[in-house]
Amino acid sequence: MTIQFNHTIVACTDNRVSAEFWADILGVEVGKPWGPFLPITVGNGVTFDFANLPPGFEGEPQPQHYAFLVSEDEFDAAYEKIKRYGLTYWADPRQRAVNEINHNDGGRGIYFLDPAGHYMELITVPYGGRPQ
Repeated sequence: MTIQFNHTIVACTDNRVSAEFWADILGVEVGKPWGPFLPITVGNGVTFDFANLPPGFEGEPQPQHYAFLVSEDEFDAAYEKIKRYGLTYWADPRQRAVNEINHNDGGRGIYFLDPAGHYMELITVPYGGRPQ
């Protein structure tokens, strides 16, 4: 069997808000709750299990970075939703090029924050360019 990435837990303060936000932006459905988790599954079968911070935890979730390779049409749809939400977005991970889209590797890419403060990235071409 080839090793495959299967799932990860996304810490948040409100798993319903975060899961619904991701599902909306990415154009997928929120799955059925399983224990403390509220999942979404993306096209390659990877599941993101949204979980509220445990009781007694003080502070916000530790921000993580989540990058998604999307088609041009998926990018357009997500970009319109990001604008509809009124989110600030950046062309770079250091958040210098405000409300700009990058064109790295001949594609398009943007960075933005989700409701829990996680760093989201959408790209239309993988780093290094399109496969030959």
